[in-house]
Amino acid sequence: MVEEKIKQILKGELSAEQNIKNLLMRISEKNQEWNIFLYVNPNALDEAKKVDEKIKKGKAGRLAGLGIGIKANINVVGMPISCSSKTLEDYYGTFDADVIEKIKKEDGIILGILNCDEFACGSSGEYSAFGPVMNPSAIGYVPGGSSAGSAAAIAANMADITLGSDTGGSIRNPASHCGVVGVKPSYGRVSRYGLIDLSMSLDQIGPLSKDVFGSALMLEIISGYSDYDPITFDNNVPKYTDFKKPNKIRIGICHEFTNMCKDSRILDLIEHTIQNLVSELNGSIVNVKLKNINLAIQTYYPICYVEFFSGTRKLDGRRFGKKIEDSCGKEVLLRLMGGQEISKSEHEGKYYRKALAVREFVKKEFENAFKECDVIIGPVVPSLPHKIGAEIDTLTMYGYDAQSIPANLAGICASSVPCGKIDNIPVGIQVMCNSFKEDLMFNVMKVIEGMGK
Repeated sequence: MVEEKIKQILKGELSAEQNIKNLLMRISEKNQEWNIFLYVNPNALDEAKKVDEKIKKGKAGRLAGLGIGIKANINVVGMPISCSSKTLEDYYGTFDADVIEKIKKEDGIILGILNCDEFACGSSGEYSAFGPVMNPSAIGYVPGGSSAGSAAAIAANMADITLGSDTGGSIRNPASHCGVVGVKPSYGRVSRYGLIDLSMSLDQIGPLSKDVFGSALMLEIISGYSDYDPITFDNNVPKYTDFKKPNKIRIGICHEFTNMCKDSRILDLIEHTIQNLVSELNGSIVNVKLKNINLAIQTYYPICYVEFFSGTRKLDGRRFGKKIEDSCGKEVLLRLMGGQEISKSEHEGKYYRKALAVREFVKKEFENAFKECDVIIGPVVPSLPHKIGAEIDTLTMYGYDAQSIPANLAGICASSVPCGKIDNIPVGIQVMCNSFKEDLMFNVMKVIEGMGK
């Protein structure tokens, strides 16, 4: 756990060098089998030694000595940022993303670059050009996606904290399947500068870790206004030491969400967790209506397709890598073709504009719901992960994010916290709060975490 490890490092019971050495050894032992890291930082141990010197002088940052893994679509100077695609396999970062600068400033040590679904297109972790990511918590099953390596690295004990990106569930989905904590911050909470995004109006970078403490600490560090990202806000995230157990909290249950869940065992586990939470927090259950949630998938994909198509026009084979249409996999090509079709001049942008209008309905519904409740809790995914290589039809795969997409459309914060296992496969519970209410979200997450101990 991150909290215990930081205490060990600060007390001198564990050096930064030894921690990084242990993580690198774990990567060396298991990465060939699990395909989690695409690149390992050769300078990690040397950087750890320098951090140890800062620790001795009492000048170390809040991430001192921790090993951090980075999704392959976030720029790190000098490291291959391929987006897990042949299109960019020879592209090396020429600058640090805002989030990377902040991590380095706090003496976090970048371990390397993590595998993911190609250009973040996928929900299973199987669509990397460099092979699928394995799920260390459920061998033989998909880890979820698109931030597959980001969740798997935590589950495999290859990193202390990782960063992923979440467009419609790409952090929460794999966090649930791998049995770790994953957080999608409010839209505008974290700078996207340096992220090779899938959909600019939906994406947020967020942390994954073994414990709530680790994700809360990382979010505190990477949050804030950026001169390079106009959608960011200077809304402070309460310090990770400020966890407070909520009292008499109103827990929102949305039947439109639960009706999308195909596995009754998941629903039973979620319901059991909610009942325990009500008891722990002296809370109450409020049934909230989100009647347009059934339109979330139909709203999400036109926005995502058009923005992805627009954002990849620079990948023309002349400036960055290869031409994307000639070098990408089928999932990426499917989205490109969809975006191109929707963007055609004869449509005059009407489908994209209609989707944006419906998104405002979804956003308004959440605003109204949070007047009646403090937090909305439900499933993260509609079913357990399928076996790697299993034939899954496109509609089923696209429906995989039905419970997580609405949070991106509304711009609210959302997370996945482990709440149990079914057939020895981890299952997460989704905690959603209104925009910039991460403090409340973490407080509730912390209570759920404690109930499982």
